[in-house]
Amino acid sequence: MPSPFPGMDPYLENPEIWPEVHSRLIVAIADSLAPSLHPKYYAAIEKRTYLDTPEDSILVGIPDVSVSTHPPELKIANRTATTLPQAEIVTLPLPEEVTERYLEIRDTQTSTVITAIEILSPKNKRSGEGRTAYLRKRQQVLSTQTHLIEIDLLRGQVPMPLGTQTKTDYRILVSRSSTRPKAELYSFDLRTPIPTFCLPLKTGDLEPEINLKTILDDIYDRAGYSFRIDYQQPPKPALGKENQQWTTALLKHEQ
Repeated sequence: MPSPFPGMDPYLENPEIWPEVHSRLIVAIADSLAPSLHPKYYAAIEKRTYLDTPEDSILVGIPDVSVSTHPPELKIANRTATTLPQAEIVTLPLPEEVTERYLEIRDTQTSTVITAIEILSPKNKRSGEGRTAYLRKRQQVLSTQTHLIEIDLLRGQVPMPLGTQTKTDYRILVSRSSTRPKAELYSFDLRTPIPTFCLPLKTGDLEPEINLKTILDDIYDRAGYSFRIDYQQPPKPALGKENQQWTTALLKHEQ
């Protein structure tokens, strides 16, 4: 059963669901491309790791446990016993190790990276080490002969630098090394279909199409999201008023 939405399903963006969707999408894209890539190319699932502070942490700390109402009297140096001020117990945010996966299309003979495929996560888009690490990797790719595909299926946070002021819900960037700094930008909204695009390879080679909607619908069906998602509740992140009204009408029609 496919998603009831004609394009991106906003319920898949839920922070509790998206990490699973992200992992499944990486593998599904690799599997869908394999028949078109072999034997000259292959898709490798790679990962990067960095330390990041948890999103919900407060750097100053938050109260954890209450202090005894009867603090002990201590002797300090040669002075008489005194009562120390009551201390607040706080929890310090500790860095967590973050692992992010992405795809690389490689030449079978040389293992040279021909195309990097990135699917953005919330940590890539929010300010902090996640965004810094991703932008560093992005710039490294853009300074080489490797093509870059950047898929942003998340409405939340700040989009990556794209050289346009056009604001849309979702974006797919295809940056070919031979045409940089110009790149192909597929922008689309919640109500529109997800555009199909081509995977850039070496000059002269046939470029396979990537149909994200078909891939996402297959993931949706295999993962049983139609049974797991409560479409009676608004999605997270929340939609604007007009999109929420459209979503409510769409789901009511699908019932």
